[in-house]
Amino acid sequence: MTIGILSTGLYLPSTTMTSREIAEKAGLPLEVVENKMGIKKKTFPGPEDHTCAMGIQAARRAIEKACIDPKDIDVVIYIGEEHKEYPLWTAGIKLQEEIGAYRAWAFDMALRCGTTIMAMKLAKSLLKTDPSVKTVLLAGGYRNSDFIDYENPRTRFMFNLAAGGGAMILQKGLKKNMVLETSIITDGSFSEDVIVPVGGTKEPLTGESIGRYKLDVTDPDGMKKRLEQKSMDHFLKVVRESLYRSGYEEEDVSYVAMLHMKKSAHRYVLKELGLTDEQSIYLEEYGHIGQFDQILSLELAEERGKLKEGDVVVLVSAGIGYAWGATTIVWGNS
Repeated sequence: MTIGILSTGLYLPSTTMTSREIAEKAGLPLEVVENKMGIKKKTFPGPEDHTCAMGIQAARRAIEKACIDPKDIDVVIYIGEEHKEYPLWTAGIKLQEEIGAYRAWAFDMALRCGTTIMAMKLAKSLLKTDPSVKTVLLAGGYRNSDFIDYENPRTRFMFNLAAGGGAMILQKGLKKNMVLETSIITDGSFSEDVIVPVGGTKEPLTGESIGRYKLDVTDPDGMKKRLEQKSMDHFLKVVRESLYRSGYEEEDVSYVAMLHMKKSAHRYVLKELGLTDEQSIYLEEYGHIGQFDQILSLELAEERGKLKEGDVVVLVSAGIGYAWGATTIVWGNS
């Protein structure tokens, strides 16, 4: 049974933050922001760019591109962030209502910036095992840039966090942009290294603690040492496992839709896979839009003519916690 990507959708705020603004806020040289962090500018949420709202916009664009009736969607999986319009709120149900998917059922899921990859795996399983499910919409928004304190050097590696929304429609029996196998690694030894220290049950939010309601790193030196030993290895491992399980090898890959990270890491992954800079797009004009980087990269690659019929494409993600994931797809009609 084939599962294919019918369409994708993207929403990007019209406002941006430039590399110069980041450098000034953080007290860093401009060349560090642009050349090491790899940020020329990044999307920044405007007054109406709420998390679920951006997902709704992206979903509408995916539906329009697919030329389908929203009532033909069977399941809506919200893949946006937990930081959204309201706490303790199922955003997927709101999204379902706003797009007119009245016959669907909806739920939220999260694996930080690995959510889209995880949701593709889950949606594929639903489509394969439930006869009543033929079309699944993945959609959501991201604005975790709200949690960045540019004066905190411990969170410097997250200064690329941006804002936007993404969507993807998967369909059973579709021989187009076929979704093959996924590989995911999670490592709980990093589970409390990157956190917002207040606002949960351990330390509820108060007037006194509101200033700490930002992302922080509890053991920056220890995390860096432990992560450097594993991160790049895990990136490569999930890509290779996804390809192997899909019946392909590294030399078969035509394009990698990779999350935004520092330039040296991006280039290292490509080099180790035997790929050139032309076989990916470095998102230095957008920043890191969480789990929607892969959708953004795919859409940019399609616009720029980097994808052709039969190309083997790998989507690659990583998220704090830590999680790494990759999914192989075959682009075009089969």
